[in-house]
Amino acid sequence: MAEGKPKILFVDDDNFLRKVYQAELSERGYEVFLAANGQEGLEQARINDPDLIILDMIMPEKNGFEVLTELRSDPATAAVPVIILSNLGQEDDVKKGIDLGAVDYLVKDNITLATLVEKISRYLNSTTMSKQARNGNGHIPANNIES
Repeated sequence: MAEGKPKILFVDDDNFLRKVYQAELSERGYEVFLAANGQEGLEQARINDPDLIILDMIMPEKNGFEVLTELRSDPATAAVPVIILSNLGQEDDVKKGIDLGAVDYLVKDNITLATLVEKISRYLNSTTMSKQARNGNGHIPANNIES
């Protein structure tokens, strides 16, 4: 695969948020793929080989916890870093998301677009070597990235 723009998959059932984040991230040089529900997110992850996934938790068809579990169990997507961006902010939800392999858990009400974009940039810069290694050597755990 030719090197190009870093690819981000944004999985959220909120149409307005998908469009806002797509516009902002595209403007910053990322290739952005969108999914409106959990099942579509899984399909897009397998088709587009994203460098990073931003995942909502409360969605139709499959919730974010189910999606994250499936992503981690599939060798093709197991090492892709996932940032959870959700309205679920209870300590148990955060712990569950991190335990399932998310690299970060952000609550929508507590984060700005600028802060999310900064975190995305940091994770993508941290995972460049990991993705190259994964493509050549197999699975690299995504949760080796420090926040």
